[in-house]
Amino acid sequence: MNEFVRTELLLGPEAMEILSNSRVAVFGVGGVGSYAVEALARSGVGALDLIDHDTVSESNINRQLIALHSTVGKYKVDVAAERIKDINPSCKVNVHKTFYTPETAGGFNFADYDYIIDAIDTVTGKIGLVMQAKDSGTPIICSMGAGNKLDPTAFKVTDIYKTAVCPLARVMRRELKKRGVNKLKVVYSTEEALTPLAIDGSGVDPGSRRQTPGSAAFVPSVAGLILASQVIRDLISRDNAEDKA
Repeated sequence: MNEFVRTELLLGPEAMEILSNSRVAVFGVGGVGSYAVEALARSGVGALDLIDHDTVSESNINRQLIALHSTVGKYKVDVAAERIKDINPSCKVNVHKTFYTPETAGGFNFADYDYIIDAIDTVTGKIGLVMQAKDSGTPIICSMGAGNKLDPTAFKVTDIYKTAVCPLARVMRRELKKRGVNKLKVVYSTEEALTPLAIDGSGVDPGSRRQTPGSAAFVPSVAGLILASQVIRDLISRDNAEDKA
């Protein structure tokens, strides 16, 4: 039985063919990215590139799809790849155990991708992804801050210059404006960030300048699913538009 028959009932056979011929790169396979990856795989996307240098830790278990006690210590991209192969054996999966930075950016040819998901945490990395996507003409959607949030209904899909509240989005707006980027599709939360509590034994240095954000199972997961849904819709609508042109 076709594992994607229920999706085909909604999207149609032509759309499923488009998805099976699409290649999507997901940068960051954590709380947000792991859910985006799996939703893409379960939607029938034919090729996925997973980029993340990190391994699963116990502190990931509360929110990351690939984090289990049995996967602690394994590379996140390897665990995600195993899940994808079990979902859709015909999906081509490329894993990159790399931390995306301006120094490692040269290892990726964005022209090979039909779409890019940015689910990484660093501003420099996000800016680099956006600029590289712009130069190659490849669509990209970026996740803004999901840490220290509790309301999964507060997420919106909009242009970066229409965002508010989110500190990460504010920095991105400023930096992208400097670089002449006039628009960028993002997923962001309108919820004001909470202040995480100091918990003894958490492993967090009380004197650290960068406070470890709190997280919940139902916030980053929703952001990841929204990212994936936008990619699926855009891939289908873009190809349909090209067919009619």
